Amino acid sequence: MENCEKPVQNNKRKLSRSNKVGRLKYNQQLLKRAQKDIEEIKLTQRTILSGLKDFFHFKQPIIEKIACLDEVDREILQVLFEVGSPGVLPKDLATRLARFKVKRHQISRRILRMNKRLEKEMGEHVAEKRGWCWALTSFAAEVWGETA
Repeated sequence: MENCEKPVQNNKRKLSRSNKVGRLKYNQQLLKRAQKDIEEIKLTQRTILSGLKDFFHFKQPIIEKIACLDEVDREILQVLFEVGSPGVLPKDLATRLARFKVKRHQISRRILRMNKRLEKEMGEHVAEKRGWCWALTSFAAEVWGETA
């Protein structure tokens, strides 16, 4: 019998991916991959939601959770609902919300951000411009009208 000079098993330990590129860079790559997967899932969810939008019945807390960041946003929407269809000027909204110390241009920026967030999630707007005034859209008025 002959003795093989080569061992049957390879005892040489292979380097892991984190050791090859560095632990920090490897963790960043994993994070980017996970974020990409999450964005794809969100896109799929938005697609399904937009396709079934006619069959869903949205409630006020769901819309507020998506569109509003804080109490000021909620108060803006409440005042817009109380005013009704004609709408209200941003300066009048600012005077009604004087306890929050918001200015008229901040009101408009907040409404635009709420519209952007709701557009991204559902494809709807919460408020619209009617001349110089802001008013709730028919979608938002329908949602707020059911709770009142």
